[in-house]
Amino acid sequence: MFTSITSHQNGRVKNVVKLRQRRQRDAQRLTVVEGARETARALQRQVIPQEAFVCPELISGNEAETAVAHLRQLAQTHPVQLFTVTPDIFAKMAYREDSGGLLLVVPYWQRALAELTVKSPAFFTVVEGVEKPGNFGAILRTADAAGADGVILSHTKTAHNPDLYNPNAVRASLGTIFAVPTVSEANNQVIDWLQQRAIRIIATTPAATVPYTAVSLTGPVALVMGSEAHGLSAEWLDAADEQVMIPMNGIADSLNLSVAAALLLYEVVRQRSKS
Repeated sequence: MFTSITSHQNGRVKNVVKLRQRRQRDAQRLTVVEGARETARALQRQVIPQEAFVCPELISGNEAETAVAHLRQLAQTHPVQLFTVTPDIFAKMAYREDSGGLLLVVPYWQRALAELTVKSPAFFTVVEGVEKPGNFGAILRTADAAGADGVILSHTKTAHNPDLYNPNAVRASLGTIFAVPTVSEANNQVIDWLQQRAIRIIATTPAATVPYTAVSLTGPVALVMGSEAHGLSAEWLDAADEQVMIPMNGIADSLNLSVAAALLLYEVVRQRSKS
């Protein structure tokens, strides 16, 4: 069932390396998932890989072994191509050294705003212009843990779409990207969608005078944060029902985006646990 690859010059190996570049990912509409936990969570969420690469010498632990067994079963009913590779070839393909001998090539998954499930009360996180895939991945982990309905990546009409499929974001999310509904859309579309559903827009900005803990977050809310470098655009600040800030008492004027997101997300959890 598994085909062995022993050459560094193999075309499939070379293509996995090419997928490190966004232009190649976008052109092929494929991305890479690596790591035992990430692979297992992708498969649990019915993600069907196009190709799967396994390095037997690096496989260890129940999670990795279960993922390999899952791949074997999947290949019996789906057109999944399975390959084994040597440790040196796997090292060439993998983004990181601790990938555990498992790597998938998966098609882009597409989700639209209209497909998001709005629970009662609604609880969304919106990030405008996210720059670092590691921050995006960390926010997804927090959103998953806090029970958010979804994460929306927003951008201006003229900006490039956020790199939702960056393998580093997938890895930083520890596979929660497959569990948390995630959408990328233009600012105006997201604002209209939230307003049509009476979801209050809570915008974070250092220019605000109200601490985030002083605003009620028990009703339907969307927590909106901007990039560390640029903050939120005027488009979001004008649309906000509330503008809040995180108190800063030292010489630093900002927090890491994923840290700021964690504070706000768990404030929703704290307030709702008391209501």
